[in-house]
Amino acid sequence: MTATIAELLGGVPTELHIGGKDVPSADGARFDVVDPANGEVIASVADGSVVDALAAVDAAAVAAADWAATAPRHRAEVLRVAFEAMTDEADDYAHLISLENGKALADARGEVAYAAEFFRWYGEEAVRLAGSLAVAPSGTNRIMVMHQPVGVCVLVTPWNFPAAMATRKIGPALAAGCTVVLKPASDTPLTALAMARTLESAGVPPGVVNVLPARRSGAVVSAMLHDPRVRKLSFTGSTEVGRVLLREAADRVLNTSMELGGNAPFLVLADADLDEAVEGAMVAKMRNGGEACTAANRFYVHASIADDFGRRLADRMAGLTLGPGTDPQTRIGPLINADAVDKVDSLVRDAIDRGAHCLTGARRPERPGCYYEPTVLAGVPEDSVILREEIFGPVAPIVTFDDEDVAIELANATEFGLVAYVYTRDLARGLRVSERLESGMVGLNRGVVSDPAAPFGGVKQSGIGREGGHEGVLDYTESKYVAVQW
Repeated sequence: MTATIAELLGGVPTELHIGGKDVPSADGARFDVVDPANGEVIASVADGSVVDALAAVDAAAVAAADWAATAPRHRAEVLRVAFEAMTDEADDYAHLISLENGKALADARGEVAYAAEFFRWYGEEAVRLAGSLAVAPSGTNRIMVMHQPVGVCVLVTPWNFPAAMATRKIGPALAAGCTVVLKPASDTPLTALAMARTLESAGVPPGVVNVLPARRSGAVVSAMLHDPRVRKLSFTGSTEVGRVLLREAADRVLNTSMELGGNAPFLVLADADLDEAVEGAMVAKMRNGGEACTAANRFYVHASIADDFGRRLADRMAGLTLGPGTDPQTRIGPLINADAVDKVDSLVRDAIDRGAHCLTGARRPERPGCYYEPTVLAGVPEDSVILREEIFGPVAPIVTFDDEDVAIELANATEFGLVAYVYTRDLARGLRVSERLESGMVGLNRGVVSDPAAPFGGVKQSGIGREGGHEGVLDYTESKYVAVQW
């Protein structure tokens, strides 16, 4: 049975989690966590300082040798138990996510299932970190390669998927034998703090997973990146912040993984199945209310079907129930904060001013909270700002095309390259287009690509490295080559 909100919050820690203990910040500072559905304060959380950050690194460094030496099977079992525990607590996690993030319960439940799966997948990967042995081409020696844990890792996660973005980093780090300091987004720290408790109940030793909520993000993360005991940074967030962190990481030539912004094109070719394309568009655009780096950001639709596609999509978008994420009837919750609403509205207004016409939405509803109506814009001019920036909201701008080559050129005309979507009945055509798209992932006749067993990541300024799949655990290892002969 799902706990009441009062019971839920009463059971969630609100202090820093360092070395297996819940502790206040060194200077006693705290910050409020706000429900974006109504602006009400739901919790006060310890605000980590530079002193606390270094204490968290201390704890991770102390625990590092023993955890690295722990048998892979034992690490695997701990992650499996964490998967089971998170699955058992899925309803409470979903309500907590909806409360601090605003997403609809259906989306939150989907996130929890996805998040828990990273613990199961990387529990299985922990025992698969096989090295290799080969004879050197010269025949003089053997080439032996082993994969060793990189060491203490700093993990910085965003607010839009507070559970999944944490487990996608913690799972492979622990599987590889690394210890971590997780710095969650200050908008959504409660899920991360609850997760620390779940992990330690599953058998993770003190100091292996430390959680450091902080509003003073720049100073706190910088201090950890300049600590010589820290060996890796894994960041998910905007490209702007990623550039800053890469410059910081360069000071010590840190191992870095970057999952950054996106500007996903959604191509609907002339021969596409429109029913499937609209269904896929609803998933690709409206998962998490559009607040996802994988969200379809630009819809390029062949002119022969653009009107029909736009009408169908607008009908589906207009039928979504807007409301608090914790309400079971809600299909789209509030955006994360007022600034997010302002940005989305500004992008919509710019597109309309340039000549786009609204098929549905394009306004803030008259109700308290950080809401924006699901919106479809047709005839969006190519110079509209909305086509260049990540929207991070429930808005679908449609651009028409007549020539497939032009559509691909427009899709690639961005500094981003995380994911793209293609709809066509012709598989060979779809694969040819997929090869030409400059993105790390392609959804071919699918509106979702995320899977713990698949390598998630982008090209160009959408990131460095991959999360998920076998590649994900390798990102937390260093390859050591031993030249040996016998």
